[in-house]
Amino acid sequence: MTKIDPGKVPQRRLFTGALMPAVGMGTFGSDHVSAQEVSQAVAGAVEAGYRSFDCAACYGNEAQIGQVFADAFARGTVKREELFIASKVWNDMHGDGDVLIACARTLKDLKLDYLDMYYVHWPFPNYHAPGCDVDSRNPDARPFSVEEFMKTWRQMERLVDMGLTRHIGMSNMTIKKLEQVLPLCRIRPAAIEMELHPCFQQPELFAYCKEQGIEPVGFCPIGSPSRPERDKTPEDITDIELPEIRAIAQAHGVHPAVICIKWAVQRGQTPIPFSTKEKNYTANLRCVTEDPLTEEEMDIIRGLDRNNRLIKGQVFLWEGASGWEDLWDMDVK
Repeated sequence: MTKIDPGKVPQRRLFTGALMPAVGMGTFGSDHVSAQEVSQAVAGAVEAGYRSFDCAACYGNEAQIGQVFADAFARGTVKREELFIASKVWNDMHGDGDVLIACARTLKDLKLDYLDMYYVHWPFPNYHAPGCDVDSRNPDARPFSVEEFMKTWRQMERLVDMGLTRHIGMSNMTIKKLEQVLPLCRIRPAAIEMELHPCFQQPELFAYCKEQGIEPVGFCPIGSPSRPERDKTPEDITDIELPEIRAIAQAHGVHPAVICIKWAVQRGQTPIPFSTKEKNYTANLRCVTEDPLTEEEMDIIRGLDRNNRLIKGQVFLWEGASGWEDLWDMDVK
């Protein structure tokens, strides 16, 4: 196995002063690979030099990943304090007292005493089980509410007070929502996860997070060609198929996916690519330690943004919304 020196991987400094690797390994694969396959990839990634892992309760694989971490600690491959481990509270655990229960379950599954980051997975207080789409047909679906979101966030803040997580974050937010909740936070989010890739760069939200001292963490950094069928539409664009990306990749002698990862890190976001293939996840980490993109190449990729959101399955189909962007950014009810 090719090993990458973790010390050569760029770091992001969070507002607390803590460092987070600028590339993490995602673990969402529950729609097309088994928990065992994901955990085996995590084991290989630890050996390869990854020090940041993005997990979530709804992925259905935290118990298997937790055993990988425990084994790595026992062997001395890595120390707990050398890893940056994140997880997320799912939509059906937003009720009073539920966030602590969810976090405790995740810690038990991951075999950890604390998390480095704990996210609110989706900002909607929708009490549905993982795997259930949220739309107007779900009787438990409700639109975003500042009051309800802050009830959840107060529980997240309590987790920091208790030492169960070092940082808390939000995911799948919009500027409109952030403008309403950030002034109310006692403990601000250290990071916000969002879909980010060359065809969906979210420049306004990206800039807003940077201005607020919040780290933008990008999922689907290569465009998520293996995303769930529910999220695919005929007009979708796969980033690695773009001729401009392929041309840059050819110039560097690498796969187009690697160019997307390089661009993300050089832009200033933290990508969390997922792959179960050793050659892919090692390439995703190694690429940010060598052969940077030129300013001209960065400018070319900056010009590829087509506002093409790929992950749409958790968005509401409320009456009166005219498109996906309306659904994401609709006014508070």
